[in-house]
Amino acid sequence: MGQFAQDAGRETGEATPPGDDKEKGKKRDAGRPAVVFIHGAWLTPRCWDAFRKPFEAAGFQTLAPAWPGLDRPIEELRAGPGPWFGALSLSAITDHYARIITALDTPPLLVGHSFGGLVVQMLLARGLGAAGVALAPAPFAGLWPDPVSFEAAMLVGMGWKGWNQIYEVARDVFDTRVANTLSSQQRDEIFASAVPSPGRLYGEAATGLGTFLWIPARRSPLLLIAAGEDRMVSPALVQNAWRWQSIAPARTDYEVAEGLCHLLIYEPGGEKVAASIIAWAGENGVKP
Repeated sequence: MGQFAQDAGRETGEATPPGDDKEKGKKRDAGRPAVVFIHGAWLTPRCWDAFRKPFEAAGFQTLAPAWPGLDRPIEELRAGPGPWFGALSLSAITDHYARIITALDTPPLLVGHSFGGLVVQMLLARGLGAAGVALAPAPFAGLWPDPVSFEAAMLVGMGWKGWNQIYEVARDVFDTRVANTLSSQQRDEIFASAVPSPGRLYGEAATGLGTFLWIPARRSPLLLIAAGEDRMVSPALVQNAWRWQSIAPARTDYEVAEGLCHLLIYEPGGEKVAASIIAWAGENGVKP
C-alpha cells in the first residue's frame, strides 16, 4: 500500500485564516429551516452539489460554507491555500462554523462528512444546531481508530513539523481506501478536484488532542451513519462512536449505508442516504 498522504512540500506558519465567512452575511429566509453542510478533508463545498438537492426539494434552505481559506477556485487551492493553512486546527474550523450558525435566525440541521462529521459533533456539544448528522465521521478523543485511520494520522502527525505542513492525498490511497466503490471515471473526476489539507488535523486525530467532546452536554439529536464498504472510517469505529454518544441525554441513532464507500455523498446510492436523513430529521422536529 502506498502512503496515505504525501507531503505537498510546503511548510507553513501559524494558522491565522483570513476573514472568509462568505455565508455569514447572506440574507436568509427566516421562515424556512436551514441545513448547514460541513465538508471533510481534501474536499470543498462542491462535494455537496448533488447530495444537497433532495434537501432543497424537500423545502430546506441549504448552506455549504467552506473551511477557512478554502472559499477560492480549486486551481488556486491546489497551488497552495496559504502559508497558515497547514496549522489549521479542528477547533478553528469549529469556531468558523459556530460563527456562521449563530448568525442564522433559527438553529439549523447540521450535516457533516468525515472531519466535517466530527465538527458536527463538536458543535452539538456546544449547544449549536437543532440536530446533527455525522457521515463516516473522524473519531473524537477516546475512540481508538481502526488501523488504516491510525496509520494515516500518524504518517502526517509524526513527520518533521508535520503539524504545520500541508498534505495532499496520494492517488493509490484515494482509489483503494477513499473512493473504492466508485467507478474509475468518478474517481478521476473527484481526484481532479481534491485540494490539500492541514497536517494539524491528522496529528489531532492520532493523539486525541483537540478532539475532546463533553458528550453529556449534548441536548440535540444525533444520527451517525457509517458506510458499509468504508476503508477509511470503518463501520465498527462509527458504531463505537454511537455507543459513546448514547451517554448523552438526547436521542442518538446509528445507521449503516450498505455497499457505499467513504465518499458516500458522491455515490449513486447517496440519494437514499439523504432521504433517510430528511425522514430522521422530521421525526426529531426538524422539517420544512
